[in-house]
Order: sequence, then C-alpha cells, then structure tokens
Amino acid sequence: MNTKSLRRAHPAALVLAVVAASTVTLVSCGNDNGSSAGSSSQVSAPDTASFSGMTPSPLKSAASSAVASARAAASAAASSASAAASSFEASVSAEVARASKDAQNELKDVKGQGNAMSEVAMTGEPRAQTSGLLAVVVNITNKTDKKASYAVQVDFLDSSGKVVETRYVGAENLAPGAKAQPVAISAKPPEPVLTPKLAKAQRY
Repeated sequence: MNTKSLRRAHPAALVLAVVAASTVTLVSCGNDNGSSAGSSSQVSAPDTASFSGMTPSPLKSAASSAVASARAAASAAASSASAAASSFEASVSAEVARASKDAQNELKDVKGQGNAMSEVAMTGEPRAQTSGLLAVVVNITNKTDKKASYAVQVDFLDSSGKVVETRYVGAENLAPGAKAQPVAISAKPPEPVLTPKLAKAQRY
C-alpha cells in the first residue's frame, strides 16, 4: 500500500505514527546524566512569534480587580483615620479655647503680675517639633497646701520689645504639689522671630 492509500484509508494510524516518532526523538535527546545519547536531534525552541507578552485577559482582569479593591480599602482606612484625628483635634482645640477664655477672664482684673509668678515657669519647644511655630510649655506647680486653679498670660514680643500677641493658658483644681503643663502657641509667622514673656500668673 502506498502513502496516498495509507492517508485515505487510515488517517488515525498516520497520526499515531507521527506521535510515536516524536516521542522517540524526545527520549533519545539525553540520558539521566544530561549527556547526549548519541543522537544529533535537538528539540527546537518554541516559536515566540505568536506570544503577545501580555497577561491573559482573565488573569489580568482578576489582578486589576484585586489592586482596585486594595486601593479602595486603603483609601477607606485613611479616610477613617483622618476623620478620627480631626474629631480628636477639634475636641482638644475646644478644650484649649475654653481654658484660654477662663484664664483671660480671671486675669482681666488682676493688677501687676499676679500672686503666682513663683509657681510658674516656661520652657521653649523646638520649632522642628512644632512645624516652625513658636510654642512654649507653661510649667505650673501648686506650691501651696490647698487645691488651687491657675491663670497665666504669655506675651510675645518683637525685637523692639513691643507686645504683638498675647496667649492665655490655665490649669484647674491642682492638688497640693501637683503640676500642669499647658502650651502657649503663637499664631504669628516664624519670621520675624518673637520672644515669649511670662506676663501674669494668678492663683485662685
């Protein structure tokens, strides 16, 4: 039977013959030690002309979806943290504003520097920690043997000694020997440089 007859009569047999020949070629390329088994046949490199280099569509779609979900989760977490920080900052600011107003009211009728200058001192805060703002920690110590509240006035002076800004801080119901450290912060720009001065301190 010639080749044409074989192709017409037994197409399946022809396919099996091709597969068998391919199998023999692959096995004869090398032994367990990776050396040649005497055959000069080599497996040719795959044809990369049809490779696009792109992620298959289903995988690409899944990856994009995962990235989008992660970004959305991160954004939601950041928004939640920002909202919590803003809420805390607002509550702190409200408390500071209330204490400042109370201290100002206590000092408005005080003559001179007040009766508690010896119980109050100031410590400067590094500008690197205050975003360049001028801030001072007002150290208040109740040196009496009774519970007391304090009102303090801090003036900020320019290079000529002129008061350009005033801040009020305070501490309430300090026990004997107890300390408080409110912070007086200037709202003026970093330049020109101002000098903080303890102007009044009243115990009440």
